[in-house]
Amino acid sequence: MKIPAFTLPAPLARVGTRLPQLPPTLALVAGLNLALDRVLPRDTLEPLIGKRLLLRVTDAGMALRFTLTPRGFRPLFDGHAPDLTISASTRDYLALALREEDPDTLFFSRRLLMEGETDLGLLVKNTLDAVDWDSVTTRLAALKLPFAGQLFARGH
Repeated sequence: MKIPAFTLPAPLARVGTRLPQLPPTLALVAGLNLALDRVLPRDTLEPLIGKRLLLRVTDAGMALRFTLTPRGFRPLFDGHAPDLTISASTRDYLALALREEDPDTLFFSRRLLMEGETDLGLLVKNTLDAVDWDSVTTRLAALKLPFAGQLFARGH
C-alpha cells in the first residue's frame, strides 16, 4: 500500500494543540510497551532510560511526551524540556511505519526533524533499522487480524 501525499488541514493542528495529549500518548506508550522485548530490544534502548522524549506530529498538533523507565515506557506529565524531540507529519510517520520511506531520506529532506540529544535520535534510528520486520510481519499474520500481516510487508 502506497500512502498518498497529504497534509492534514491547518485548522486541525490548531484544534489538536488544544486537545488533551494524554489519550494519544497512552496509546503510543502502550504500543511501545507491547513491542518492548518482542520487537524492540530493551538492552539496546537502555541509554533512553530516564530521558524525556517528545514525539511531535506537526500537522495534527500533537505533542506526545514520554520516557523509558526500567519497567517500560511511561507518559510524562511535567513541563520540563525534552532531551530529544522528533517531529514529522502524520503521513511521514505512517511512511516510516510502513517502510515506504527510511529515516535518512526523511531527515535529509527535512521532513523528519530531530532536536536535542541527537545521539539519542541516532540510537532510536539504529534500533528501528535493526528490527527484523519480516519476523514482525510473521507474528502479526499469526494473530489473524485483518491487514495485520500486511502492515509491515515489503513492497506495499
